[in-house]
Amino acid sequence: MYEKSCEHLTESAAPEAITEGCEECLKIGQTPVELRICRVCGHVGCCDSTPGQHATAHYHDSGHATMQSFEPGADWGWCYEHKKGIGPFPPAR
Repeated sequence: MYEKSCEHLTESAAPEAITEGCEECLKIGQTPVELRICRVCGHVGCCDSTPGQHATAHYHDSGHATMQSFEPGADWGWCYEHKKGIGPFPPAR
């Protein structure tokens, strides 16, 4: 079950993606499992099932607390601060 929002949700829609794949995986030639987009800056990172866990690493590095799935048709997001699902959102792509 998603919560509609949280205090960390600052954008009504995810910003435009900076890349079409996980930025860090693309740099090192790693294959991501599933993609997440930062709802603050548009950074695309891989999920925690990928060895790099780059979406979560982006949160720890940037403090940007909210992301959403960047998988086609997915409508859910996550708040790292509250450790809860948020949404539904219009799909990011």
